[in-house]
Amino acid sequence: VGNYKRTVKRIDDGHRLCNDLMNCIHERARIEKGYAQQLTEWAKRWKQLVEKGPQYGTVERAWCAFMSEAEKVSELHLEVKGSLMNEDFEKIKNWQKEAFHKQMMGGFKETKEAEDGFRKAQKPWAKKLKEVEAAKKAYHAACKEEKLAISRETNSKADPALNPEQLKKLQDKVERSKQDVLKTKEKYEKSLKELDNATPQYMENMEQVFEQCQQFEEKRLRFFREVLLEVQKHLDLSNVASYKNIYRELEQNIKTADAVEDLRWFRANQGPGMSMNWPQFEEWSADLNRTLSRREKKKASDGVTLTGINQTGDQVSQPNKHSSSVSVQSNTVQSVQSSYNPFEDEEDTGSTVSEKEDNKIKNVSSYEKNQSYPTDWSDEESNNPFSSTDANGDTNPFDEDSPPTMEVRVRALYDYEGQEQDELSFKAGDELTKMENEDEQGWCKGRLDNGQVGLYPANYVEPIQ
Repeated sequence: VGNYKRTVKRIDDGHRLCNDLMNCIHERARIEKGYAQQLTEWAKRWKQLVEKGPQYGTVERAWCAFMSEAEKVSELHLEVKGSLMNEDFEKIKNWQKEAFHKQMMGGFKETKEAEDGFRKAQKPWAKKLKEVEAAKKAYHAACKEEKLAISRETNSKADPALNPEQLKKLQDKVERSKQDVLKTKEKYEKSLKELDNATPQYMENMEQVFEQCQQFEEKRLRFFREVLLEVQKHLDLSNVASYKNIYRELEQNIKTADAVEDLRWFRANQGPGMSMNWPQFEEWSADLNRTLSRREKKKASDGVTLTGINQTGDQVSQPNKHSSSVSVQSNTVQSVQSSYNPFEDEEDTGSTVSEKEDNKIKNVSSYEKNQSYPTDWSDEESNNPFSSTDANGDTNPFDEDSPPTMEVRVRALYDYEGQEQDELSFKAGDELTKMENEDEQGWCKGRLDNGQVGLYPANYVEPIQ
């Protein structure tokens, strides 16, 4: 009696499992979106670097094909994210709403119907079972009393102090206890027989209600299987024709890279085959003289810079004035370049990943393909060998705009145990303060009531209305 509670609880578990499956799909969708955004940012940044860098010709096009591949794959992963949320997530949400109906007093209609069905089917049999238990108790008590009476009668026969009247009373007591045993035994056997007769009908009624619960659960299990198959189709890019075409096109672009063609192009445009501008006799012109004077004056006022130390114009005529500054800045550049090791493990240094990536990008190439070179020259060995041009500028592509600070009270929907030192731990129902909005990976920054500040999954909480 009452063991049907497990079957009834399964209905409530089904509703909660729908929520769990939706959360699972939601988190995967956020991962797909974050990956797509990272691919797009990576492709945009490196496409600019390659286009500005010294690589040229067919190999440049082959290199840029990787960025095109990333952009196309990013679009596919955004489509996966859209399918997970717009189709699978919504399908589970709508099915849950149709399958489970909340009551005004709490709980679900389906749960109450199953509870009432089991209780109604079990009530007659449970009543007879209660009668059997009472009859058994009465029978066992009569047997105990009979045994006690017989024991007293046996002991009285050995006691000479008892008169015949007292002995007769004990004998009567034994006789009555025997009759009580017979009556209670008969009643006990009768109630057991009635219970046995009622058992088949009881089993039939209980099984009927149980089958209804089984059918309800079967719908949920079949629906989950159907949804999971659809999720699998949305995640499986190997069967998407456009996905295969992306890598087929990438392979073709790489195979079109031709070293001979690139060397021929470089020879014709940057080598011996380029058009020459041989020096020719030029007449003196007053306008030309003024132009040259202004140019030389501008170069003299600019001074020496890290990115291009060129000794031209007045600098050649004044070697002592700038010699000390040139040597100091050269040493500075040496120290900057030697301080970064691109093969160094990230965990062995105190710098952050963004700082390392920023350094890597700045050291991609020593010059840009469209970089202009000074036409002035000198026989003196005083030029700075460390002169270079930053291909990426001074901006850090990994810096993100920090969101505006806004504090909102939220309530935890589920238990969460922090996996890292900078993550918060809380129980379902706990309240905390959200300090920063959700980032691209789906994390929020918050503060517990005890003052602890850390990160937590955004979809584990809801705003307090």
